[in-house]
Amino acid sequence: MIRPEVKTTSGNVHEELPLRMETRGLSVFYGKKAGVREVSLPIYNNRVTALIGPSGCGKTTFLRALNRMHDLTPIARVTGEALLDGQNIYERGVDPVEIRRRVGMVFQKPNPFPTLSVYDNVVSGLKLVGIRHKGLLDEAVERSLTQAALWDEVKDRLRAPSMSLSGGQQQRLCIARALAVQPEVLLMDEPTSALDPISTQSIEDLMSELKKHVTIVIVTHNMQQAARVSDFTGYFLTGELVEFGPTNQIFTNPKDPRTEAYITGRFG
Repeated sequence: MIRPEVKTTSGNVHEELPLRMETRGLSVFYGKKAGVREVSLPIYNNRVTALIGPSGCGKTTFLRALNRMHDLTPIARVTGEALLDGQNIYERGVDPVEIRRRVGMVFQKPNPFPTLSVYDNVVSGLKLVGIRHKGLLDEAVERSLTQAALWDEVKDRLRAPSMSLSGGQQQRLCIARALAVQPEVLLMDEPTSALDPISTQSIEDLMSELKKHVTIVIVTHNMQQAARVSDFTGYFLTGELVEFGPTNQIFTNPKDPRTEAYITGRFG
């Protein structure tokens, strides 16, 4: 059940948006060092939220906290809350594997499983949770590859090695793999930084379609990309969230002078 959120202003449009996720006072520590400090940020349903800021400012650290990826790092510790549909994903008894199914992730560099075919890459997550019925797997492959705007390009070579695809196709395959388990949220960590301009355009176009089905949070160093693809933007600096709001407001009328300095290129 998506918890209703208070009204928010986007430009001159006053609209009521539901939350899909939310953090409250979220901090991430590596040993005694804080990578993220006391971040409270809403993530609205079926919208794209961009996280921007200079290198090392905590964007990716925050992103990885949204699906408990830090559980895999022994020295990492998370405090505060990260709510998914109103439930704190860090509560005792919450299964991190189930959280990662509901909150998928696409990484900076395309990382298809190199020994698996296109088909087997897409269904790998489904098989992991015990789905073996060929009809269900076939349906998931077509649905996911279509959502990732890759079906028409690979439908005649589903059994080809995943590494035979181009870099942009491999990244869309990774997106299809994440979508196959039907997540509610898709985290994207600089998903186009290793791609050429044409592939980058394909991924950006894809995001505008995907947000009809899934909520997206993207980390990007490319401010033009954030302005093009996102509905909301958060600016991070030295592990803190400096400012958050509708993307148009952040880029044209930021409230914090540190945000304005970064947006205008005077800092970072």
